[in-house]
Amino acid sequence: MTHSSSRYLARTARCVAAAGLLAASLVFAAHAEAAPGKTLVFCSEGSPAGFDPGQHTTSTDFDASTYTVYNELVQFRRGTLDLEPALATSWDVSTDQRTYTFHLRHGVKFQTTAWFKPTRDFNADDVLFTFNRMLHADDPFRTAYPVSFPYFSDLGFDKNIDSIEKVDDYTVRFHLKQPDVILVRNLAMSFASILSAEYAAQLSRTHREADINQLPVGTGPFVFRSYQKDALIRFDANPDYWRPDDVKLAHLIFAITPDPAARIQKLASGECQVSAFPRPADVEVVKRNPALKLVSGVGFNVGFVGYNTQHPPLDRVEVRRALDMSIDKPAILNAVFAGNASIATNPMPPSQWSYNEKLKDAPFDPAKAKALLAQAGFPNGFDITLWAMPVQRPYNPNAQLMAQLLQQDWAKIGVRAKIVSYEWGEYNRRAKAGGEHDVILYGWSGDNGDPDNWLGALLGCDAIHGSNVSKWCDPTFDALIAKARSTSDVATRTALYRQAQEIFKQQVPFTPIAHSIVSLPESKRVKGLLLSPLGSHRFDGVSLD
Repeated sequence: MTHSSSRYLARTARCVAAAGLLAASLVFAAHAEAAPGKTLVFCSEGSPAGFDPGQHTTSTDFDASTYTVYNELVQFRRGTLDLEPALATSWDVSTDQRTYTFHLRHGVKFQTTAWFKPTRDFNADDVLFTFNRMLHADDPFRTAYPVSFPYFSDLGFDKNIDSIEKVDDYTVRFHLKQPDVILVRNLAMSFASILSAEYAAQLSRTHREADINQLPVGTGPFVFRSYQKDALIRFDANPDYWRPDDVKLAHLIFAITPDPAARIQKLASGECQVSAFPRPADVEVVKRNPALKLVSGVGFNVGFVGYNTQHPPLDRVEVRRALDMSIDKPAILNAVFAGNASIATNPMPPSQWSYNEKLKDAPFDPAKAKALLAQAGFPNGFDITLWAMPVQRPYNPNAQLMAQLLQQDWAKIGVRAKIVSYEWGEYNRRAKAGGEHDVILYGWSGDNGDPDNWLGALLGCDAIHGSNVSKWCDPTFDALIAKARSTSDVATRTALYRQAQEIFKQQVPFTPIAHSIVSLPESKRVKGLLLSPLGSHRFDGVSLD
């Protein structure tokens, strides 16, 4: 990066921070003066790592980008896993499942901001830019701004997409090397949000490519205005949104509040109208407050303990089995989830089709676990690091407490665990890129309703530098997942996925802990906010009394 562009970024950051501070003072010092029914404040759980969905993988990032600023070619209808058209109005699939043709929506406008004014509507060039920068390492934009796209590679898109063809301005065709029956569902995921090629070209002319992750431009319901890290994100309604009836708020504020108790206090005082990820104790507080309401449902999620299978002695299956069978899961559910969860056995929830109900956990048996370690050559145990998330997640309301309970369980078999934590963005970056951890607390909320999203994204060989935090690559398991992607027969896919789950259970790359109940606390003034099976927070279609 040039010195001039560095100065520009610094100047931009100062301006954005100043705008954020001004917005914060307006919202929190005098929030009651906001126009009634026009400004919604969401007490979010953490700061996003950035605003380019292709570069990130967590709902914290996607809430602040995908579901506000952007759209995908296809999307999930709010509150469901049902597909509906978005920037593509329709699509065709070849009989061999290797060619997908998308017919694009006309008249969609990109947002106008202080840093970009579009001169044309959305078209095929934007689709090609969005995916070619992920697909080709030598893409000019990616060469100038070298970053990774974890979800794209986790799903094997970098290997399986042969080319993306612009048929005409409003038709795009994906050519695949191997059949992929879930490509459309995967393109409804957040990483596939469509960016502006015109904006990218403007950034390239001034050598400011990194701004695409800090000053976003999309076609979505809200326009990004400013961001102050660890404090506030400000959005305004998009006056040109292609679904105008879905924009019912004039302003949307993310008040970044990592402390769950503080989030509930702000909700009760009216400083925010929606709060993310309450602790079990907070649920009762909300229920007792006549000004608040709670939407709850069984979560489409799994919280787990991941073993870095590339770190000795965790590369040995008997060691992983010993750790697994010495975890007191019922005690964790009582202490961490206060009973608002069910014990997890498999790497996916029971509501996911192809779930293998025949699999059972190894009995909780610390004595047998200690004997296993002795047989493996560790009669006196060993030392490991245990990473614990610093924030609440839909699949784990208190990772620090869970880590302490695991530490106590493993001490009984001689394993000495040192608890480690980082800021949430750094935690994710290190876990996925570097794999520094020995054992890590992590989890997953389903992204598209397909079994591949659990087994492929969390356990596939393509994902070991991304969401596969266990760094586990089993060729037999991987071949089953690849075969399941290539057939549309549900019975065949189900049998393959159930077989893959058996391998998972034998090899124990991670220990599933819980499928948690998800709750969404909100003011009774909020209308139209739906609980998402994806663990996300969407504010299109939401209004305030």
